[in-house]
Amino acid sequence: MQQNDEELLRHTLAAVAPGTELRDGLERILRGRTGALVVLGHDKVVDAIATGGFPLDVEFSATRLRELAKMDGAVVVDRDVTRIVRAATQLLPDPTIETSESGTRHRTAERVAKQTGFPVVSVSQSMRIVALYVGGRRVVLEDSSQILSRANQALQTLERYKARLDEVTGTLSALEIEDLVSVRDVASVLQRLEMVRRIKDEISDYVLQLGVDGRLLALQLEELTGGLSNDLDWVIRDYVIEARGLSPEQANAGLVALGSTELLDLSAVAKAVGFLVFGDSLDATVSPLGYRLLSKVPRLPGAIVDRLVGHFGSLQKLLAAGVEDLMDVDGVGEGRARLVREGLSRLAETSILERYV
Repeated sequence: MQQNDEELLRHTLAAVAPGTELRDGLERILRGRTGALVVLGHDKVVDAIATGGFPLDVEFSATRLRELAKMDGAVVVDRDVTRIVRAATQLLPDPTIETSESGTRHRTAERVAKQTGFPVVSVSQSMRIVALYVGGRRVVLEDSSQILSRANQALQTLERYKARLDEVTGTLSALEIEDLVSVRDVASVLQRLEMVRRIKDEISDYVLQLGVDGRLLALQLEELTGGLSNDLDWVIRDYVIEARGLSPEQANAGLVALGSTELLDLSAVAKAVGFLVFGDSLDATVSPLGYRLLSKVPRLPGAIVDRLVGHFGSLQKLLAAGVEDLMDVDGVGEGRARLVREGLSRLAETSILERYV
């Protein structure tokens, strides 16, 4: 699916999520044991394939949608689902458009979605299901209890991934302090960060589909993953220069492009971010620039982090720098220099203690 279609699908799922007026109307139609065809958008193309019925320009409501669905024909609403534009209209899309559906209503829905580019909702009277047609994709709406069941399983998986991520991240911090980091250590952290990101995206989709029923799930997700995207960016920025100048954006895209099986292979992860992997190269040592640890120093602006890294060039030089050395950096006065010095010292002490105690 193209990126635009993916964004349109997410927008449509949000529009039909529990708690929305549209979802209320669709559930009323299901309870009434009638069918419906609803086009979520209106323009000249829709007008061209619509015949009969009658034009409307009234505010959208669940009860109006339910009553209008009792009549034969489709209902057309505006893109934002705030106005009902047409009702009881027959849709005559191009019959040469391919469709995998068999029922008349569903065949029409799929063809209209492909021809107009607008999402189309089809409510099946006999099967009692609601199907969304977005571009060339068909998605059947599920009950909240089914989605919540899968979401809770995914959340348990995320908790295990997060616990393992905390372990490898703590190990990386200690190794960075001692300047003993290998490509394997970096790949292990990136692997876990990408795993967490993927399961987070999956749960975010569930939250989107659940609407008001997903508020608690959203809070749990934020508690577990808050700030992790920044951690991924910091690790990439720390080591991307070791990967022969690959840009952070390219390294990030390389991780996203990895298949599920490839992600389990540390060599594939290392290659994705630009490291040359052969023989025992996973055990080759690399040195961080210091972005990740500096980001953990409280009240330190990103611009100052960039200047510190640019001035010293490596984490080891930053760790060895005294207050006066730090004050040589533009924008770093005595107070901020002491903040950095004490912050790095505290992080170094904590990381070593956690590793060996």
